[in-house]
Amino acid sequence: MSIEKVREYFGQFGMESRILEFQESSATVELAAQALGCEGCRIAKTMSFIVSEKPILILCAGDTKVDNAKYKAYFGEKARMIQFDQVEGIIGHAPGGVCPFAVNEGVTVYLDESLKRFEKVFPACGSSNSAIELTIPDLEKYSGYKAWIDVTKLKEPVQE
Repeated sequence: MSIEKVREYFGQFGMESRILEFQESSATVELAAQALGCEGCRIAKTMSFIVSEKPILILCAGDTKVDNAKYKAYFGEKARMIQFDQVEGIIGHAPGGVCPFAVNEGVTVYLDESLKRFEKVFPACGSSNSAIELTIPDLEKYSGYKAWIDVTKLKEPVQE
């Protein structure tokens, strides 16, 4: 199980007890924010893409979406998300629990600038009902990220 891999990963740093597990699902930004009792923007959602035939993860704030023009300017190609049914095999975690911890070999992690607004954020921990609260320096340390990038924009507010 994916959360066990993440628990083992954090165990080497004595941090496995900081993983939060919920009775309810935290598989979406909205559900995670509800389970944690925080604003959705503080959820560090992890999105899976293929760039130059290699898998990447981009962690970004929960109130953002990928800006296609920024993405293409940075990566030199159009954004291609990994298909839902292929995420677990390629990344090592199933959708709803994708995180940058204990991922498969060859997965490159990027952190989006949208996260820098916060002192602490909540990425998932390998299951659809888990999270961990990390400071931005901790996220940098434990995610094994390659670079900070700017490929998102704030979501448009819902019109009523």
